[in-house]
Amino acid sequence: MHGADLIITITDRTRCGEFAAWYQEHGVSLVLTALGHGTATAEILDFLGLEASEKAVMFCVAPHSPRMVREAARALWLDVPGNGVLMTVPVCSIGGMATKEYLVREQEGEESMEKVPSHELIVVITNQGCTDMVMEAAREAGAGGGTAIHAKGTGMELASKFFGVSIAAEKEMLFILVREQDKKPIMKAVMTKAGMQSEAQSLVFSLPVNEIAGLRVLEET
Repeated sequence: MHGADLIITITDRTRCGEFAAWYQEHGVSLVLTALGHGTATAEILDFLGLEASEKAVMFCVAPHSPRMVREAARALWLDVPGNGVLMTVPVCSIGGMATKEYLVREQEGEESMEKVPSHELIVVITNQGCTDMVMEAAREAGAGGGTAIHAKGTGMELASKFFGVSIAAEKEMLFILVREQDKKPIMKAVMTKAGMQSEAQSLVFSLPVNEIAGLRVLEET
């Protein structure tokens, strides 16, 4: 195996079963699904011919394979606006041989080539109900939209001591896929306007993205 990727897929909840079944047919052992919602503005939805909808966010681990991403794009019609977005984030290590064999089995990976990421995935952990505040800051810096899922934080007591403020347990995680050159201004805007000292109390970090499917129309604008 020449490296593994965390595959993150965002699509309408109505297509969740179809996507999960495709992954399992192609040897992916475990597909985790979280329920979320989109944050795109009405203008972007109108441009893409989409309607606001509830989303499913799927996570799975598989050997690094640009070929599988291309096959998924064709089979799941990801090049058609509104059908979903797929991205891969490199996995540094997997704990334990049994876990590694379970997650990637005997699948054939592809040779890893040094590649400069063209996109990054900004992850924002913010207080529940503050998604609009975060996205307003992100859009002012050039972000298009994102997907939010509900989460519950732990270790809030330590976080409170570290940051010197009371930290709420009910959280939302925002996933914002951006071009690499747009990452810094967007992250800075979120930290400035919706950071730890604001009502949103947002934590922000980014992950490199290796492969992408489903962004054709956005990339052409």
